[in-house]
Amino acid sequence: MAKSEVILIKNIVGLGGESDQVTVAAGYARNYLIPQGFAIPVSSGNRKWLENLKKRRAEREVHELNTMTELGKSLSKVTVTIAMKTGDDGKMFGSVTAGSIADALKTQLDVSLDKKKIHLEKAIHALGEYDVELRLHPEVPCSLKVVIKSSNPLPPPTEDAAAPAAARTEKRGRRVGSGENPGKAVAAEPAKEEKPAKKSAKA
Repeated sequence: MAKSEVILIKNIVGLGGESDQVTVAAGYARNYLIPQGFAIPVSSGNRKWLENLKKRRAEREVHELNTMTELGKSLSKVTVTIAMKTGDDGKMFGSVTAGSIADALKTQLDVSLDKKKIHLEKAIHALGEYDVELRLHPEVPCSLKVVIKSSNPLPPPTEDAAAPAAARTEKRGRRVGSGENPGKAVAAEPAKEEKPAKKSAKA
């Protein structure tokens, strides 16, 4: 199969980046890469263009590295909070994905980040705090703190809620006490009846 050497002027996934000189099938170069403006043939006349491409690529990569470095420093200092619905047992309905985190970054911090740069081995299915790895750039290690909380937490008990219970307890105590008083009164009445009997005996 005939081969051709071409200079890529755009990034081609699986083939190379801008300014890379690659060898491909002659038909692929002639029928696709060159007509689509993805590559140019290797020739003495294109050497100068190749140097310009390399220079432009280097400048762009430096700029990208600086931008991602600054972004990484900023994101490592912030926390993104995502509220999820939960059942009475505290278990989440649904899960948090890289897309969910990207949406939260956009909404809360106005940061547009490709979800492919947010690395999750698997979706998050439980409430809690997580350090999520961000792959902003091969030379920029970074992580983002993500807090997953319930959007419908159970309200904590308050003093007002406890007051009725205490009142009910006091009422029950009074009822028990009022039931005892009649018993004491009944027990006292026969004692009053015995006193006249003793006096009549003396007489």
